[in-house]
Amino acid sequence: MYWAIKKRRLIREKFFQQNGGMLLQQKIASYKGVQDIAKIFTIKELKTATNNFHESHILGQGGFGTVYRGILTSGKVVAIKRSKIMDKGQVIQFINEVDILSQINHRHVVKLLGCCLETEVPLLVYEFVSNGALYQHIHRENKAAPLSWENHLRIAAETADALAYLHSSHSVPIFHRDVKSSNILLDDKYNAKVSDFGASRLVPLDQTLKTTIIQGTHGYLDPGCLPTGQLTAKSDVYSFGVVLAELLTGKEPIFMDGSGEWILLATYFVSSQKDGNLFGILDDGIVDDDRNRQQLLVVAEIARNCLEERREDRPTMKEVAKDLDSLKMMYEQSSSQHIQEETDFSLSGPSTSTMDPTLEIR
Repeated sequence: MYWAIKKRRLIREKFFQQNGGMLLQQKIASYKGVQDIAKIFTIKELKTATNNFHESHILGQGGFGTVYRGILTSGKVVAIKRSKIMDKGQVIQFINEVDILSQINHRHVVKLLGCCLETEVPLLVYEFVSNGALYQHIHRENKAAPLSWENHLRIAAETADALAYLHSSHSVPIFHRDVKSSNILLDDKYNAKVSDFGASRLVPLDQTLKTTIIQGTHGYLDPGCLPTGQLTAKSDVYSFGVVLAELLTGKEPIFMDGSGEWILLATYFVSSQKDGNLFGILDDGIVDDDRNRQQLLVVAEIARNCLEERREDRPTMKEVAKDLDSLKMMYEQSSSQHIQEETDFSLSGPSTSTMDPTLEIR
């Protein structure tokens, strides 16, 4: 029993070192209050939470690995991300995600609860976000419910607010580097939560990030970074512009047209808008000529500005967030006024001008 316990402990220690445990501890220990945010989970806790990582607990799978739904002994529901076998570069990416999320506390950024380093593949534990990814709702995957224009507008504003916080309000700016609709999660009230910070980087003020490995997703990737390898806050702005175009049209970031040719949504969206064909490409489910035609035009203009080829011509995320938030507030106010008018009408009944003139007034 002694040697068996010792062997298991040595294996756990080996994995801890292999998964960058010491480097991770050094990084997060320097951030005040991080112990209140990140917790080190044991593998036993996470196996219990997921019924030994049973397939019935799988929330999603991809090239990155697998995400499981788990229930901790406290009753809290969590999402557990298990990556595939990692090389040294991926271990650094894992550490980077924990490091960055340990410093962020924002209502529209998915919250990191902790990690587990006792296994060959390290695990991340997040708050559970119940309504899946925005991508699923836009493209009707897994029977996801379609979203109203009000939800479209609010999700766009909340996502922009989170990215603006990363760029402007954090002590050291953070570039997300992989903004896309599948990395925007929705909670039970359809509030947006930006997720997946594995590719993100902390960047000192007034500096750009130069990288030899371009990370991001084709269709969302800033074309300006391809020749130079330089990423800036405006690279996230471009990717967000693609998300806005996706929300407005319901189309994939790269889609096939009627002739079988693959088309970049960003190029298609900008050219259609310039040709005056915007309403010909919008998703029918969000167009309400009586109430939101003008708002659709404004959001489309914001998207087009984000998709400018020259980075210096693009707005900042802070400017985008401000514009979208103002638009959201105007829509909410007009909706409240509309509801109030309908309520007043139903309570007071029809006015005398609409009554049958032959009726006797007593």
